[in-house]
Amino acid sequence: MPLTKKHLERYADALLWGLFKARTGRFKRGDIVLIRYELPAMNLAEILYDRLLEMGMNPVPRAGLTVNMERSFFGRSNRRQLVFHPPGEKELYESLNGSIFLCAPESLTHLKDADPQKIAKAMIARKELRDILDRREESGAFGWTLCTFPTQELAANARLTLSQYTDQVIKACFLDSDKPASEWEAVYREADAIKKWLNGMSVLYYHTQSEHIDLRISPGKQRKWIGVSGHNIPSFELFISPDWRGTEGRYFANQPSFRSGNYVEDIRLTFEKGRAVRVEAVSGEDFTKQQLSMDKGACRVGEFSLTDRSFSRIDTFMADTLFDENYGGQWGNCHIALGASYSDTYAGNPASLTKDLKKKLGFNESALHWDMVNTENKTVKAHLSDGKTVVIYENGSFCY
Repeated sequence: MPLTKKHLERYADALLWGLFKARTGRFKRGDIVLIRYELPAMNLAEILYDRLLEMGMNPVPRAGLTVNMERSFFGRSNRRQLVFHPPGEKELYESLNGSIFLCAPESLTHLKDADPQKIAKAMIARKELRDILDRREESGAFGWTLCTFPTQELAANARLTLSQYTDQVIKACFLDSDKPASEWEAVYREADAIKKWLNGMSVLYYHTQSEHIDLRISPGKQRKWIGVSGHNIPSFELFISPDWRGTEGRYFANQPSFRSGNYVEDIRLTFEKGRAVRVEAVSGEDFTKQQLSMDKGACRVGEFSLTDRSFSRIDTFMADTLFDENYGGQWGNCHIALGASYSDTYAGNPASLTKDLKKKLGFNESALHWDMVNTENKTVKAHLSDGKTVVIYENGSFCY
């Protein structure tokens, strides 16, 4: 069944909780909030638009490109068109206080024949705008959140009926509750206790082992675990942006990825001195290699994440990164993201993170950010600076 009007109202409640929680500064009347949406989610966009107006803010709605528009863009665009920013776009981003993205794809593989280099070039061109928002977020002037709206395309690729898919969305986002924001606040408090426990350790490196993973990740200096911060609805993961230079070993993503209109399955990565030096995939290998070579940082780790199965209400593959990176199931999940790191995992004031300091601390820079998920049963050990070893995650749960 589709989302009812009551579900849409509750979804808006959850998203506004996320938007307000995600920003370190306070929202006020007159603030500018961008609502980006894909066409199937228009009804939810209309509710959010109305709510934001009622709060005295200035919502700016923007519909995403249709499937045919995206095919045309990557099929016909010349070099200049690929990197073109409309007049006023940069000025808008420099003034934004909030952003809500409603992802509702009508196709997941429509760019499988597009040139991966053109996709990469367009992504690199958009990094300038993302950097503006990153700086605004670091100063507390901006916050963002996003969600997924169920579509027939998502359901088909997850091998579910639309009704089954919608039920997962309802369950995962607490839309079966009269007060979803209260439910998210409770998850936030539980996660906060675990983050304090993790951040109380002095860790040299984390060692993750499963049937197909043997990976060492170094958190680096002045880092903190974050997560369940309002940025994503749903969000059950806790994560850190490590010092990319300390990544060694093997990683395997057993969850498929639908990315930039392409399908990728069973990615295997081998890291040496922080870089993915060997890249394999059962499906989409050439596309993956192109993505990981789009810039210097694309082959480096920008995020290391763990999801506790006792938190997550997601128990099936959803063909959508937002849900799949928060998968609970039997054994929870871990994932790494290749590409850009998150400056809010810096233990100091993110606004003080200059480009030079980011480089010194090993924060990764890239136009890419690609989450790759593993749902195998795994053990994660923290090797501490005093020589001790602590198991922090096992059998799908934090050992808190």
